[in-house]
Amino acid sequence: MSNVVLVVDMVKGFLEPGHNLYCGDDSRKIIPNIHSLLTRERDAGAEILFISDHHDPDDLEFQVFPVHCVRGTEEPHVIAELSEFVTGDNVIPKNRYSGFFNTALEARLAAVGLDKVIICGVCTDICVLHTASDARNRDYAVEVPSDCVASFNPDAHVWALAHLKDILGASVI
Repeated sequence: MSNVVLVVDMVKGFLEPGHNLYCGDDSRKIIPNIHSLLTRERDAGAEILFISDHHDPDDLEFQVFPVHCVRGTEEPHVIAELSEFVTGDNVIPKNRYSGFFNTALEARLAAVGLDKVIICGVCTDICVLHTASDARNRDYAVEVPSDCVASFNPDAHVWALAHLKDILGASVI
C-alpha cells in the first residue's frame, strides 16, 4: 500500500500572471513546497496524479468565473516547475470543481491499494475542498499539507482549511 498525491490545478491558467484566474503571487509560493512533496512521495513509491481544469469554450462555469483553462489552450497545462512529474498518463482533465466529477479519478484510485490520498494545489476553498470532500465521501483517508495549498482569497483559504479538518475529517498538516 502507498499514497496517492492529487495535484489540483497547478496549471498555467491559475499560476502564471496574465491569465484570467491567476491566483496571485502568494499562491506561487507553494510551488517549491509541492515540488518537495512530490519528490518525497515519488521516492516512497506514491502515485502522482495531476487534476487539471479543462473547459469547453461555452462551459456554464463561465457564468460564475471568467473564461479560463479552455481545452486546446496552454492554460490547462501543468506549470513548468512541476512538469518533471508529468508522465504520459497521469493528468486527469476535469471540468467541475471536484476531481471526481465525470473523470477517471475514482477508477484510478480503486485500481491502487492506497493508505491515504494527499491533496495539494489551488484553490483551497474551491477545487481542493470539493475534491477532498468527494474523497472523504468515498471513505479515503485524506491529508492536506497546509503549506502546499493556496487560494486567491486568503479568508476563504483559512476557512477551507478549518472546514477540511473540522467538518470533513481530513488531516491538515
